Amino acid sequence: MTKRPVLVSACIAAVAGIAYWAAVSGALRGGEPWDADAFWTLVYPGALLLSAVLGFVMPTRAWLWGLIVVFVQVPVVIAVSGAGPLLLAGVLYAAALSIPAALVSAVAGWLRRRMRGAAHA
Repeated sequence: MTKRPVLVSACIAAVAGIAYWAAVSGALRGGEPWDADAFWTLVYPGALLLSAVLGFVMPTRAWLWGLIVVFVQVPVVIAVSGAGPLLLAGVLYAAALSIPAALVSAVAGWLRRRMRGAAHA
């Protein structure tokens, strides 16, 4: 089996995630996404929704897309604020937040594969 489709899907997830976090940062006028007042009520749920959509659209190894979507927040923060002394804390924070996103995208991928199987039955 070739790894090219997974690599292409990973690139799509990375670009979508970077675009999402850059848009959030832009809406904050250059602020870090995790510092937004609406992070828990709007921003993070938006990232989970993006993870679900990617998992549904690209069901192979879908758990990976949620992981990527959340982790690419780190390079956006570095681009916006630079690599400061709290960068390691930010990486650990992103790691923790990527777990639910990976689960959401995995479930969405599983649903898509299940629907595809039911359509062929």
